[in-house]
Amino acid sequence: MVRKTVVRKNRYLDSVFLMLVARRIAALPGMRDASALLGTPANRELLAAMGYGVEDAGPNDLVLALEGEEAAVDAVIGDADAYFARGSANGEASVAAPRSIAEALIARPDASVALISVPGEYATREARAALRAGLHVFLFSSNVAVEDELSLKTEARQRGLLVMGPDCGTAYLAGAGLGFANAVRRGPIGIVGGTGTGMQELASLVHRAGSGISSGIGTGSRDLSDAVGGISTFAGIDALEADPATKVVVVLSKPPGDAAAAALAQRLARCAKPSVACLLGADGAATIDDAARAALRAAGGTEPAFLVVDDRSLREMAAHAMESRRPGQRYVRGLFAGGTLCYQAQAIFRRAGLAVHSNAPLRGMHELADPARSLEHSFLDMGAESFVRGRPHPMIDASQRRARLAREGADPSVAVILLDFILGSAASPDPVGDLLPAIRGIRDDGPCIVASVCGTERDRQSLERQTRALQEAGVKVFPSSAQAARFCAEAARRL
Repeated sequence: MVRKTVVRKNRYLDSVFLMLVARRIAALPGMRDASALLGTPANRELLAAMGYGVEDAGPNDLVLALEGEEAAVDAVIGDADAYFARGSANGEASVAAPRSIAEALIARPDASVALISVPGEYATREARAALRAGLHVFLFSSNVAVEDELSLKTEARQRGLLVMGPDCGTAYLAGAGLGFANAVRRGPIGIVGGTGTGMQELASLVHRAGSGISSGIGTGSRDLSDAVGGISTFAGIDALEADPATKVVVVLSKPPGDAAAAALAQRLARCAKPSVACLLGADGAATIDDAARAALRAAGGTEPAFLVVDDRSLREMAAHAMESRRPGQRYVRGLFAGGTLCYQAQAIFRRAGLAVHSNAPLRGMHELADPARSLEHSFLDMGAESFVRGRPHPMIDASQRRARLAREGADPSVAVILLDFILGSAASPDPVGDLLPAIRGIRDDGPCIVASVCGTERDRQSLERQTRALQEAGVKVFPSSAQAARFCAEAARRL
């Protein structure tokens, strides 16, 4: 195996596209790993720690870092520009993209939203330029200082605009999905969400129940902190309240700050439309399933059978599954592509009186000192910064999660492994297929594999096809992430 780098001076490409490029290259025969990123100081530090020398790369330069068999690496290097010239994960020819907000507005003077996905240290400047051009902002970028977030959102409020983000993964606007979004029908339920995969799960459950989404407004995970004060959340509620197509307003978030929580409760009490608040991880808070059921009822619908869980049947199913465990199998390990779903699973375990270790711990849970090493019951958000810095997100590239699944599956102390699979426009074309080799490699007397699939039949990956592939591999598949986590909690009580 060799490690080599390619540097392209003064070359910028969108970070989502770069993740897709890295994923495509890493899957080539003879390749072990690939990273495609800009040569910012933070990224150069990361690459140096991985054993790459990139001293000649600057923050405006594109770096392709490759590890694999020498012939395979050299072949990619020889064709590097062709990979960067392809306009999508499907290898379509690219069209010259605007290099500034001003150029983009010349090409699309009718645009109303700017999608910004640049390294965090440059995101504030670009977002401010978009606001001053009269555009709402979908800020996919992460690593934006909270002071900059507050400044941007304050300016947006003054201009009558909205900043969705930073670190905003999903939105549904005018029937179009932005970022990691599922294909869902339009309908009466509007969402204001500080959680990307949480919004995807809620929108998909509503769609599968026969209803639909009017709009989904992402806010970024810090918006309801007391430091930011819910500026985008309240702007989103205002927008949905004024929208004739929205009949029910759902606010989905991790636990807010105390002051923000009080302000949110007051705002929802004044809302002219029925509202549902789902604050994941807060004491006594609902699951995403609960929020979907409440929203469907408020919209005049009925609760679908797949969202109604019989507790007794769930307990009996878990007890039966654990009857065949080997001596020493004692722990549940969760490997999540969706950070919100990891958080929700911890909340479900906490409600069951069970402690969990995590790299993204819920209040009352234990933080893993080393995310590379699980302890007892452990739930990993594999989309956290420590896993994705300079690498594709696990919803795009499953290589890290596949390797971790093989390790956990070989651990004699593991009784259950909990997985989520996220479908959608920017996700892997075959999320289940990416992990099937590791699933099939687990011994027959190894851990019980439990999973959920977030998506719809309209997604290009197909909910039905992905679910069937898991079931054929012997995986216990549940209709939602919350139900899968509840099953695992019942199983853990018997270990």
